[in-house]
Amino acid sequence: MSNQKGITSPVQKDIWTFLQEFTPARIARGHAGHSLPTKELLLFQADHAQARDAVYSSLELATFQKKILHPTIVLTSQITERTQYLQRPDLGRKLSDSSNNTLQVLPPQSYNICIVVADGLSAKAINHHAIPVVNGLISVFQTYGWSVAPVCLVQQGRVAIADEIAVALHAEIVLILIGERPGLSSPDSMGAYITYQPEIGITDERRNCVSNIRPEGLNYEMAIEKIVYLLREMSVQKISGVNLKDEMQNRLEQ
Repeated sequence: MSNQKGITSPVQKDIWTFLQEFTPARIARGHAGHSLPTKELLLFQADHAQARDAVYSSLELATFQKKILHPTIVLTSQITERTQYLQRPDLGRKLSDSSNNTLQVLPPQSYNICIVVADGLSAKAINHHAIPVVNGLISVFQTYGWSVAPVCLVQQGRVAIADEIAVALHAEIVLILIGERPGLSSPDSMGAYITYQPEIGITDERRNCVSNIRPEGLNYEMAIEKIVYLLREMSVQKISGVNLKDEMQNRLEQ
C-alpha cells in the first residue's frame, strides 16, 4: 500500500475486515510485519486500561439510594479492600458482621423476592445499568402483587452473598445484579443470577443466569422480560438452576 508520495505503508489490511461491521470483537485488525499496526495496538491498550479501571471502580451508593424507587439497605462483605477482593473470593461471599447484624434487627417478615445489587468485578457496569433494570422489575413485581424486600446494595460482593442475604430476609427467591468480568470490548457488562429457595453454601447449578445486560448486548427491556419469565417459572415449578429449562423462546414462537 502506498500513500500519495509513493511511500509504501507497512500496514497490510486483513481480507476479513468486513466482519467488523457485525461485531465489536477485536477481529481482522490487519498487521504490520508480524505485529499489529500501531493504531490497533494503542486501541488494544486503551481497552485494556478501561477493563482494568472497571475492576477497580466503586459503587455510586448515593445515586442508587436516590434513584431506586424502593427502600434500600447498604451492606458490605467481609472484604476490606479491593486487592483482597481479587485474592479472596471466599470473603466476598460472606456478609460482614456489621451487615449481618443490620439484617438481623429488621422486623421479621417474609418476601417473595429479594433484589441484591453488588459491584462484583465491575462496579462500572452496575453504576451504568442497574437502576433502570431494578426500577423496571419493581414496577412489574407490583403488578403481580409480589412482596419485595428492601433492595440490598452490597460493596465488595460476590454472587453467593445473595444467598446469605435472602436467608436473613426470609425471601423465597433472590435475584442479584452484579458486574461481570470486564472484557476488552465490554467493560460494563452486568449479569443477573436468580435462585429459588436460596440457602447458604449452595453452588452455581442452583442458579439461573442472564448475562451481558447492557445496551450493546441484552438491552434493559429484554433483560427485564427474561428475568420476569424465569421468576414466574420458578414460582410455579418451585425449582431453579439446571432443573429449570428456559423455554421462553419456544413459547414466543408458538
